[in-house]
Amino acid sequence: MQLIQTSTAVLLVWAIAGYLLGSIPFGMVVARFMGLGNLREIGSGNIGATNVLRTGNKKAAALTLLFDAGKGAVIVLLARKFATEDAAQIAGLAAILGHCFPVWLKFKGGKGVATYFGLMIALSPVVGLAAGAIWLVVAAISRYSSLAALMAAGWAPIVVAFITDGQIFALASVLAVLIYVRHAANIGRLRRGEESKIGKK
Repeated sequence: MQLIQTSTAVLLVWAIAGYLLGSIPFGMVVARFMGLGNLREIGSGNIGATNVLRTGNKKAAALTLLFDAGKGAVIVLLARKFATEDAAQIAGLAAILGHCFPVWLKFKGGKGVATYFGLMIALSPVVGLAAGAIWLVVAAISRYSSLAALMAAGWAPIVVAFITDGQIFALASVLAVLIYVRHAANIGRLRRGEESKIGKK
């Protein structure tokens, strides 16, 4: 798909739209709605699906995963339909930034993994599915969600370089760096053998 240049004003509009949609803390909304309490006071205090799973409610975790991934995919598809491919990339990046740094939560949001997968699948299904497959394999073997996310995001730019036209290589690389930065504490715990495994309350 040819990357058509879009005016700065249009890109800014989609960046704002992506940020606002991405900043909706669906994990906290779902937890409140299902009577699970305040996610900030549960487990790691994170607003994502992994922490929702620590409540023991798999349905709530699945819904959080679906909604967080969905907001990344939806904004990319909307920007692609009503604007251009570069607007879709900007909107996707803004969505994950909104999730990680939501203004409503004093810029203390999630780690962006579900939103990452949603926008990557929308931008390039083959890359998104490859990243998802890497996550599943690493998670099944290690039982560490954080390690699986790091491996998936780290390998995604390589997948982009080898099996696509490379148009989202820069974005995939930036997103990989962001995922690693957001998982800095997890990396430390993994090195010390203190990281919680999937399903642990």
